[in-house]
Amino acid sequence: MTRCVISRYLTTIFTFYFAMISTVYAAQSSNSIDGIRVWPAPENTRIVFDLKNTPDYTYFSLANPQRLVIDFQSTQNLVKLQALAENDKRIKTIRTSKAKNKGATRLVLDLHEKYTLNVFPLAPAGQYGNRLVIDLFDESRVSQSIQTSNKNDKRDIVIAIVAGHGGEDPGSIGPKGTYEKHVTLKIAKRLAALIDQQKGLKAAMIRTGDYYVNHNRKTTLARKNKADLLISIHADAFTSSKPNGASVLVQSSRRANSEFTRWIANRQKESELLGGAGDTIKMTKDKNLAITLADMKKEYTMASSYEFAEHVINQLKKVTKLHKKKPEGLSLAVLKSSDIPSVLIETGFISNHREERNLNSPAHQQKLAKAIFKSVDNYFSSNAPDGTYYASVRYKKHRVTRGESLSVVAQRYNVSVGKLKSVNNLNSNVVRIGQTLKIPRAD
Repeated sequence: MTRCVISRYLTTIFTFYFAMISTVYAAQSSNSIDGIRVWPAPENTRIVFDLKNTPDYTYFSLANPQRLVIDFQSTQNLVKLQALAENDKRIKTIRTSKAKNKGATRLVLDLHEKYTLNVFPLAPAGQYGNRLVIDLFDESRVSQSIQTSNKNDKRDIVIAIVAGHGGEDPGSIGPKGTYEKHVTLKIAKRLAALIDQQKGLKAAMIRTGDYYVNHNRKTTLARKNKADLLISIHADAFTSSKPNGASVLVQSSRRANSEFTRWIANRQKESELLGGAGDTIKMTKDKNLAITLADMKKEYTMASSYEFAEHVINQLKKVTKLHKKKPEGLSLAVLKSSDIPSVLIETGFISNHREERNLNSPAHQQKLAKAIFKSVDNYFSSNAPDGTYYASVRYKKHRVTRGESLSVVAQRYNVSVGKLKSVNNLNSNVVRIGQTLKIPRAD
């Protein structure tokens, strides 16, 4: 047998051998870990494993030192682990270890301390495939509440600001690849800065970075900060690039009624959800009285949300096109609170080429933030809660008499016609005899 023939013979044998090995290994590893994403947040860290197929997994915790061990059955890991947790304060390292079952992959999370675990799989959705999600929650989960006292003992009005989406939830994605979660956070930060500059107002940012906050947690955090108003900022999207314009959403009566029913059924446990009437509702033995008080609170909150939404629309139309000229009622989780007036602002369609460009513009982001801020200032100047600084400098009122015009009234109180129109939601300069106008602070 010649050397050439022997060489070909050996090559054929080795090729066959490695093919057999690959076939066996593939049978043992029918799944793969294709990506691992770590999302640190103030109260928790979320780890997302992206898998080729539905995860088959088990997990357990070990102490001294603290570790979380996850076994992925019939799975191979395709991800480099070295630098995944370098920016996280809860995870020391993510590494592999020897699994008991053949063909399985064991991953170990070395932790700084003990955390509350939440582990669950997610089916494919949007741009993501199969996932396994692990949440590590701080056991204390104590948030720093905002101090709202002024020097004159008049408290600040607290505005909870929710930047939509975050972390592994990018929200809508524009034609040029703009993530909604990035746009909403930038606008939210600009709005918070304007609010914090205004005496008597204080912003409470529900998320301050690129991480996800559960919808129920958003209202919980708002409530912990004793928020007087919740504003959720989003950017709309559609399958077509044609729709454009901003809109403002409020809680629909259908959502409110369903939530209201649940609260009443659990009023002893969840009375804190009912705001100022909560203690009374909890203590009263009269079920009918409890329902009446809770219903009054719900109706007041919904009416306040709608009134504020009208202020927002009145300001937004000055800086951008409107998609809806009146507040829309929808069943959305972030608007479900019965004790905090809440609105969701769609700042534009990120799926529209022009509006995607605008939403990426710092100048346009500032215009949107300023319009929302003016809405807050105008609304609370005439609807300030008792005990707040705004209540102590509440609007004066002026009754229009014969011969007076809007410009005459503005000149008398040293304010601009534009501001006078804004706080009174006027669309023209026409006023009528006997009409009562709210007079804002001097310019």
